[in-house]
Amino acid sequence: MTVVSSPSRQRATLLPLLLVTFSIAVGLPAEDWPQYRGPNHDGASSEIIRTNWSELPPRQVWKVSLGPALSSLAISGGRVFTQARRPAGNQDTEYCVALNADTGAQLWATPLDVANYPNAGVGSDDGPRSTPAVDGDRVYVLTSYLRLACLNAATGLAVWSKDLKAEYGGTVIAWQNAASPLVIGDHVIVNCNGPNQCLLALHKLDGSLAWKGQDDRMTHATPVAATIGGVQQVIFFAQSGLVSVVPETGSVLWRDRLNYNGISVAASPVVAGDQVYASRAYPASLTSALAGAAVVSVTNSGGTFSAAKVWYRTNQLMNHWCTPVHYNGHLYGIYGQGVLEFKCVEMATGIAKWSVAGFGYGSALAVGRNILALADNGNLVLVDPNPAAYTEIARHRPLTGKCWNVAAVSNGRIYLRSTTEAVCLDVAPALPPRLRLTPMFDGSPNGFRLFLGNEDGSPIDPTRVSNIGIFNSTNLMLGIPGWVKLTNSLVLTNGQLRLDEPPISDAPFRFFRAEEQR
Repeated sequence: MTVVSSPSRQRATLLPLLLVTFSIAVGLPAEDWPQYRGPNHDGASSEIIRTNWSELPPRQVWKVSLGPALSSLAISGGRVFTQARRPAGNQDTEYCVALNADTGAQLWATPLDVANYPNAGVGSDDGPRSTPAVDGDRVYVLTSYLRLACLNAATGLAVWSKDLKAEYGGTVIAWQNAASPLVIGDHVIVNCNGPNQCLLALHKLDGSLAWKGQDDRMTHATPVAATIGGVQQVIFFAQSGLVSVVPETGSVLWRDRLNYNGISVAASPVVAGDQVYASRAYPASLTSALAGAAVVSVTNSGGTFSAAKVWYRTNQLMNHWCTPVHYNGHLYGIYGQGVLEFKCVEMATGIAKWSVAGFGYGSALAVGRNILALADNGNLVLVDPNPAAYTEIARHRPLTGKCWNVAAVSNGRIYLRSTTEAVCLDVAPALPPRLRLTPMFDGSPNGFRLFLGNEDGSPIDPTRVSNIGIFNSTNLMLGIPGWVKLTNSLVLTNGQLRLDEPPISDAPFRFFRAEEQR
């Protein structure tokens, strides 16, 4: 921001010109990534990242080794949180691990539960699947064997811990728990798989019971928070299908039955407006049940909710592990069983617009105006969200190992991990030159103009003009409310912006500032 203080036009020949220049950052939207699939539980980030990777590849900030896990990452308060399998004494143990977000240095590692994965199918690099959730100064983590722990985010010390098997009759399903805890309001919400008390909310401060109920048996899918019909709700993808509850009370709002495949449902529901998408893999050729995808439309009529299927695809559009992301009416994600493809699917119809191979059991996020896809071999790919054709913008391979999880985006960086290592990449856009605001008088009564140029003398890029505004104040003591944005047209000429005849004021001095929204 540049500020110019000038005498009023009527007194321009009597008073000297006072010029004051200073700058502040009016930055890109930046945010933490505190839970699985981001701050809004939808796999989308509003951040704008740099996309010219062929000219300037993502800069590695750090890379560190980690114990095996299929967990993703949560980023909050300058820390990165994940889970890992590590040896402890004569047995393997699941740990919650915290790293410094700027250096990758381990801050603490807290043992939580036994690490034992007897069902095979994943391999020697098997490990915990759940992602920690961060809320303020606390971290909530759910282990493979249904121990829910609340840890101090700075130290890793336990605040409280609950064995959901012992306290609520929870039972562990094949391939153990993969769902992450959901923190919303004052509660931590999970499916503990206890008889007639599967859906469970604990008070986040002390772990005491908030509510419990229902017999909707657990899957590997993480519940999501959403607002539909003006009502906030939590949607589970249980063995019974979709079930939505009030987060404060656990009261059921609506249900929609979907056949359970009998093995694994891992992708979370995807909410777009009043529609909810759900998918599960393992088709009838592999099980006795049906797989496939569906979209349901949810209606709130006077406080009574109902759900009706919009479309259903049997043994098609199967999401095996990772949840697709919604962007502008389309779903982008990994589909298939055995033969896997990255697809763009129109959400309203279930029609696939394009598909490409080569991503394995990868994942996708929406970041700014792009899709960020992570292949299971560690390739990170930027894709234009164009339903007409698959259009790759750039790719970069920053790590090795199996990536059966999803990346995280926070404060201009991409954080991602495999079963062997984690990496932090700087993809923040380069900042343009700072602006300088200069007044000019030609001696005539109406001869006052403002010129805005780059501080280094280079011409202003025309693409920046729409993000620049000039503001006027007559009294700096009024603070921000005292600044008024001028509506005069800015003219780009000779690499500078010109503002002719700013408004006349009777005040002895007028102050002008230029602000660029980046």
